Amino acid sequence: MKIAISTDGDFVSGHFGRCPSFTIADINNNKVVNKETIANPGHHPGYLPGFLHDRGVSCIIAGGMGQRARALFNEKGIQTIMGVTGTIDEIVDKFAQGQLEGGANTCAPESGKGYGLDKTVCDHE
Repeated sequence: MKIAISTDGDFVSGHFGRCPSFTIADINNNKVVNKETIANPGHHPGYLPGFLHDRGVSCIIAGGMGQRARALFNEKGIQTIMGVTGTIDEIVDKFAQGQLEGGANTCAPESGKGYGLDKTVCDHE
């Protein structure tokens, strides 16, 4: 299974779309077999669910995410786990062991303004 975690430095980002990067981890038989960090290609409306789906991601983990993004991930068959805080390594290990629990979504409408990447108009196909 491949997971993506919204990442800000060594920690889970509180705002999915505006995070500076994503940590993508491949987990097989409760073990991490590969982990990489990729730059967020930009907070473009509706783009990130397809971007992560095309990379084989089946679960996204973040502190918070808007309702529209959650619906778009659902359409792609990607599970979302919100309300997660902690270091990336801690979260990857908890997920691999089946011990990761989500919580309350940390995003409220417009709460991400001024954090991380600004939202832009989508120019992707």
